[in-house]
Parts: sequence; C-alpha cells; structure tokens
Amino acid sequence: MKTLEKDELYHNVHGFLKAKGLELKPGSYSQKIQKGCGLLSDAINVSQKSLAKAKVEIDKKLDQLRQVIHEKTAPPGASVPPRPKRAEPGAAAGASSKKPRVRKQPKRRRPS
Repeated sequence: MKTLEKDELYHNVHGFLKAKGLELKPGSYSQKIQKGCGLLSDAINVSQKSLAKAKVEIDKKLDQLRQVIHEKTAPPGASVPPRPKRAEPGAAAGASSKKPRVRKQPKRRRPS
C-alpha cells in the first residue's frame, strides 16, 4: 500500500463531511480533528512498514519449516547425491581409482 500524506486523511474526512452537509470551519475543533487525523496517518504508515517487515520474516521462517518437513518426510535414499569431485589435473582422463564391479553369479540348484 501507499503511505498516507500528513493531511491526506484530514482532507478526505473534510470532503466526506462536506458531502453530508457538515462543513468544518477553521477553529479549535477542526484543528483537533486535523491533529488527530495526522496522528492516525502516522500510526497507519508505521504499522504498514512493520507488517511488511513481519511478512518477510514470516516467509523466511515458513520456508525453513517447509525445508525441515521435507527433509524429515522424504523417503530414505531419495536425496540428491553429492556431486562427484573433479579429477586432479595430473590424472589421466579415463583412469578411475575404483575397482570394477564384479557381477555375482546366481546359485545353481543341484539336481536331487
């Protein structure tokens, strides 16, 4: 929302009352109404800023909560594995330090 100007609320109230047949003439009564409208405008502006900051903080905490829930409820092994480390510059491009996998042979049944 936009912030309110100091006298904007008073001018709106003044216009509203004038449309209803009441005119605020300069005097102590209208000065007090103007001062009250100024205080109300300031309070509205400060609360808007505070609510905007609170919304940002709530969104951050909500994202953290969602992340924790996701981590706790994710199926085991479904997480993304870490990236493999890069080969050192001196190592051969196709060489691997891992042993090749050997496929196990299925057990054969003995005839009875």
